[in-house]
Amino acid sequence: MKMDYKGQIGVQSHVEMGPLDGAMHDLDDDCLFSTEMDAQKTQPILSNQRFPFSVLPVGGYKMTRNGVYKSIKTVVFSNKLNLLMPFGPLAIMVHKMSSSNGWVFFLSLLGITPLAERLGYATEQLAFYTGPTVGGLLNATFGNATELIISIYALKSGMTRVVQLSLLGSILSNMLLVLGCAFFCGGLVHYGKEQVFSKATAVVNSGLLLMAVMGLLFPAVLHYTHTERQVGKSELALSRFSSCVMLLAYAAYLVFQLKSQDDNYVPVVEEESHNGEVEDGDEAPEISKWESIIWLAIMTAWISILSDYLVDTIEGASDAWNVPIAFISVILLPIIGNAAEHASSIMFAMKDKLDISLGVAIGSSTQISMFGIPFCVVIGWMMGREMDLNFQLFETATLFITVIVVAFFLQEGTSNYFKGLMLILCYLIVSASFFVHEDPSATGQSKQDTENMTSEGDELRGSYLET
Repeated sequence: MKMDYKGQIGVQSHVEMGPLDGAMHDLDDDCLFSTEMDAQKTQPILSNQRFPFSVLPVGGYKMTRNGVYKSIKTVVFSNKLNLLMPFGPLAIMVHKMSSSNGWVFFLSLLGITPLAERLGYATEQLAFYTGPTVGGLLNATFGNATELIISIYALKSGMTRVVQLSLLGSILSNMLLVLGCAFFCGGLVHYGKEQVFSKATAVVNSGLLLMAVMGLLFPAVLHYTHTERQVGKSELALSRFSSCVMLLAYAAYLVFQLKSQDDNYVPVVEEESHNGEVEDGDEAPEISKWESIIWLAIMTAWISILSDYLVDTIEGASDAWNVPIAFISVILLPIIGNAAEHASSIMFAMKDKLDISLGVAIGSSTQISMFGIPFCVVIGWMMGREMDLNFQLFETATLFITVIVVAFFLQEGTSNYFKGLMLILCYLIVSASFFVHEDPSATGQSKQDTENMTSEGDELRGSYLET
């Protein structure tokens, strides 16, 4: 009983003392825990001070080595498509050991495929650190880096027709195949719901594509109507002047898009912010900024090496497979070069971020038509190559019809799986058309050779009769 009474008195006194005793008690606890934590902290420091030269360098070396292993594992071994990477060195070995151009071209094509996709991946990782404005520009630029590298090597080899056809095929592939797959996959995932995108941005890109068609149409019409003031010179001069104007228009478009039209991308940013709690794990960068830059340099250099072998064996592969060069340049090469656009556009469409998918597909087509083609004309001008904007009548008409069809599909600002299926079927029609199409430049060359042989035969026959 005494003990209980004393306990009650102790409790009562403790309550009456109030916050002062509580504060002192908490202060004592804090001092006790802080003393223990200080002891734990000083213990490893003292142990490190005993062996300063043996522990720290080994730990730093292990951290660096683990970082390199983690970066290689993330970039190289995280995608099943990277199983095709060994075909690149194999193509170089086949080229050194044999003269089979068909196999070298095929192996180079397989080797470039994962590199183009990883180039887009490294660009997306770098975009996390540069922000949406610079990131969008980097995505568009490095997304088309494969086509531009192949075009520069083809220009260096004097294959201007391959440059024209590959750039044209990149535009057709992005507008029909990439956009069609995005609409189709997004429509299937969100079945019964019409996905919505910014109509204003689609209208601006459609207008730029029509302007590019106009730039390509006038040199072709000038050539086929035979209305040049100086045959062989007016067409080239018009192409170079139009290319400079198109480059200026594309620069103005970039300023207009990045400075004046930020409101077009507000819904996407707001949606990402509202869903940030769910998507933070998916949207976080997987590699650091400097790792992204280093991987961009490595992938670009390796693509440049394989592009040299690819361009050198195009004609040999065409003869070995009995496939027109136009089909290889317009269909096969762009599908490989647009691997990054295919993956990212479909992924964003399945996440119901159709504005980003549209920016990847149509934005890439706009950049190729308004920047890539004029840029190659100017680079060819510097190299002394007569690269012009006369893409021949069949190719120019195909591009014009494609732009009109895509503009009609985009005018409502909505998409579904049926629209995507129609775009994919349109691309199949275009592919079949180029498979049965004979390049007019090659036909004209063969006809000219036949006429030269006929004239030489007539001269020989005439001289034989005179003798």
